[in-house]
Amino acid sequence: MLGFNLFYGMGSEKSKSADGQHHSDVILKELGARIKALRIAKGHANYEKFAFEHDISRSQYWRYEQGEDLKFSSLVRIVKALDMSLSEFFADGFTDHLI
Repeated sequence: MLGFNLFYGMGSEKSKSADGQHHSDVILKELGARIKALRIAKGHANYEKFAFEHDISRSQYWRYEQGEDLKFSSLVRIVKALDMSLSEFFADGFTDHLI
């Protein structure tokens, strides 16, 4: 039983950035900001209307833009709604500092 307890919690701690935020939280905030910026750049000023037009839950979409966690399939759906490829979405140095 000792071995189980010893290894049970290993790897469960998130690394923190210099300002004390968890690295994954920072990445999610930046991902949300990227989604929002691209939506606006594509001419969709209102997130609710964008979500409605693309059959995405408005409340869930708002949470994505706020930096909450999302499934990869949800990200793919959003990128498709933005009429982009994943390569375009992650272009412009967006991922250079993430990991």
